Amino acid sequence: MNWNDYEAVWKRQELPVGSAADLANLRATFETKRRKLHATLQVRDLTETGAALIVLVSFALFWRHVGVAGWPMAFAMLLILGVAGFFVRERIRARRHQVSAEAPLLAKVEADLAELRHQRRLLRTVWAWYLAPCAGAMAIHVGVMLHHAKNWEAIREPVFLLRLSAFFALVFWLAWAIKRRALRRQVEPRIAELEKLHRDLLAPK
Repeated sequence: MNWNDYEAVWKRQELPVGSAADLANLRATFETKRRKLHATLQVRDLTETGAALIVLVSFALFWRHVGVAGWPMAFAMLLILGVAGFFVRERIRARRHQVSAEAPLLAKVEADLAELRHQRRLLRTVWAWYLAPCAGAMAIHVGVMLHHAKNWEAIREPVFLLRLSAFFALVFWLAWAIKRRALRRQVEPRIAELEKLHRDLLAPK
């Protein structure tokens, strides 16, 4: 899976500075950052959906190769299908809540705030809806592979299994750490910036 592709898009622009941001600069750069936000999320959703479909095809081919005894792969495929469905739902939700380019600035700011707060919730709960299903699917796949391996006696040694478990634990921990970093350095400061702009737009003139 490659959910972190969208972080690269964020890195091409200046990191948000949070509540210390200059209001004039927030107004001047709002439209550009707004378009980048929505493009980033669209790339993420489409990329993740495509990656999930590729994984599903590879799982199906592997199941076909091992035969009927590979039936646990059905559960792995259901987990990946759930992840794919989540990103499809995200794309539908984003389209439903999209604000037109002609909308007032206040409406656009409120829409972006709602979107970023939603993304913050997703990042805070990423283990539940993304990492755990992917880890579960991978564990099933590896389990079936090990069960059908010709040199099963060699690879079932505790040292090998420990190294394999440590490798996958590290991979998923790194994925979680990257997402936490994106939350801390990009999403939360941008929310603070938009909240400041939102207060200014509502203030009596």
